[in-house]
Amino acid sequence: MTDNTSVERGINPGVATRPGDAETVKAAGKGGPRISPFGILMLSPALLFLLAFFFAPVVLTAVFSFTNMTSATGITGGAYVISPNALRNLEWQGMDKAVTESLSGTSITVDEAALSRAAAAGVDPDFLDDIESRLMGAHFEDARSFERELKTLPNRPRRIRDLKLAAEPFGQSILNTRFATRDQAVTAIDAVAPDLTEDQRDAVLTQSYTGWVWTTDNFKRLATTPATGRLLTNTALYVSLTLSIFNVGLGLFLAIAIFYMPKASGSVFSVLWLLPRITPVVLYAVMWRWFTWDDGFLATIAAHLGLPSFNYMKGSVPTAWATIITLNGFIGASFGMILFSGALRAIPVQQLWASEVDGASRFQQVRKIILPQLKWPILFVTCYQSLSLLSSYQEIWLTTNGGPGNTTNVWALEAFRIALSNFTGNLEYGLGAAMALVLVVVGLALSIIFLRLFKFGEMLEKPKIEF
Repeated sequence: MTDNTSVERGINPGVATRPGDAETVKAAGKGGPRISPFGILMLSPALLFLLAFFFAPVVLTAVFSFTNMTSATGITGGAYVISPNALRNLEWQGMDKAVTESLSGTSITVDEAALSRAAAAGVDPDFLDDIESRLMGAHFEDARSFERELKTLPNRPRRIRDLKLAAEPFGQSILNTRFATRDQAVTAIDAVAPDLTEDQRDAVLTQSYTGWVWTTDNFKRLATTPATGRLLTNTALYVSLTLSIFNVGLGLFLAIAIFYMPKASGSVFSVLWLLPRITPVVLYAVMWRWFTWDDGFLATIAAHLGLPSFNYMKGSVPTAWATIITLNGFIGASFGMILFSGALRAIPVQQLWASEVDGASRFQQVRKIILPQLKWPILFVTCYQSLSLLSSYQEIWLTTNGGPGNTTNVWALEAFRIALSNFTGNLEYGLGAAMALVLVVVGLALSIIFLRLFKFGEMLEKPKIEF
């Protein structure tokens, strides 16, 4: 007699169960199998690694994208320095030139600190006593008026040159002076330019701050600059052509061709097509330079055939695009070939035998049997290679460097230049992070599109016929 309870629970009474099966079934009835603390402990190193080297960089990129952080500002904050460049920028922004001149001038205040500086500079003590007794606390707008008062003192130097040297320690300028805090900068500005309005003073402080601040200007800049459209177009062209023609198209063709080859020749063919993948990218770029440059293989052959002979890598826009797409495409095709070849070996050979008995051609086998069962590998290669191409710039940087005339420049290469390799010397970390964040968003959007296009949900459904 069959145990109805066992049947209802999906347990075959005729099959011996393992010690943990009953507990698993019991746990499943309460909402699923329990998670073992030991399992969590074993996974913790991988989770920490994932958190530190994947999630944390993405989060920091998002944070930095909303700052004006550069190599000039640093990443730990800054100080206040009123430099000549800052004053010129204020004039370009509409500030009155008289205000900027007052900030760049030298003010003189007779106080204990000024007297100490003068004593250290070797000014006559009797002369200093006269200054302290008659001019202590006095403020002068310029050196000329201060020197005029010094001439009235009894122990003044007789030579004009000595008088000017004695007056120098009393002068104080805030130009190119570093102030650690905002309060210190405000005090110094009020001392040399007390007539500044609050708005003018805030503008000076903002312009003179050397640290980073929170801002959305990076995204505004990306939205308004004409270069953004060109970069997006170039990136879309680069990703779509390389992905469709080589990474998926050629990779799938190579895998199917090897599948139908004899085993020995197929193995040799696979090894040859793996070379672009395993070759170091620098050496690979050097090889392509030798192949396409002015005195390279391709130009030499073209000259012998009476065809145009020039630098095919940088000599024209079409040949530059053909070079970088083919160069990157061979690398991606090798990757696709490996994955597709593994998936092809998993197809039951009996299906192919049966189709041959029914008179199916090789093309019909590929179309009706092979391609439907490669939907998952094609989805994976498409998603993975799309994200890889979006962030790819090394090959372009080492070959065309975005040329000629930035016609082959892509988004990732421009982000690299802005954040890590700027010829001006000022690396714009915030703007580079904003461009990287755009790539992350675009990559996520493409992944969602591909998952819907390939009907990812249907691939995860349980078989309609269960054994």
